[in-house]
Amino acid sequence: MTQDIQSAVFGGGCFWCIEAVFERLQGVTSVLPGYAGGRTADPTYQPVCSGDTGHAEVIQVEFDPSQISYRSLLAVFFGTHDPTTLNRQDHDQGTQYRSIILYANEDQRREAEAFIDGLQESHAFSNPIVTEVNPLEHFYPAEPYHREYYKNNFEQPYCRFVINPKVEKFEKEFDDLLRGRK
Repeated sequence: MTQDIQSAVFGGGCFWCIEAVFERLQGVTSVLPGYAGGRTADPTYQPVCSGDTGHAEVIQVEFDPSQISYRSLLAVFFGTHDPTTLNRQDHDQGTQYRSIILYANEDQRREAEAFIDGLQESHAFSNPIVTEVNPLEHFYPAEPYHREYYKNNFEQPYCRFVINPKVEKFEKEFDDLLRGRK
């Protein structure tokens, strides 16, 4: 018996980067880039990039928990960005690039906090984790041209030099979670 599709929201830098990773996971039925965690209704890309809205660039991941667990999504999330840098991923800087988990329910909150505690206790990172864990209040889908950006713009320099190395690293480290590997 298949469980209902669930949703998770993560922000770990540019949403193009994390979308390219999560769309490769078995059990993920959709990945939608967007904005969340801010104070402005119906934000758009330019105001979010200015840092004035308080939103982070995030992805909304729809997944089948009978095929991939929320815990596995957390492992991929923390394994594919630096959760120890405040408001920064690589060359992208600003509050819109902060590390953030926006939970849909108390189970996700508890699991995310326990996962972070485990990473801290094991000293998985040399610096403290600064990832925010907050309730999801609103998710605003990004403009259509942001969707499947890596897939549709593979030859762009940002895709080749920033996203492609992240995807390659992810595919090596999480081979067992890739689509078509079961």
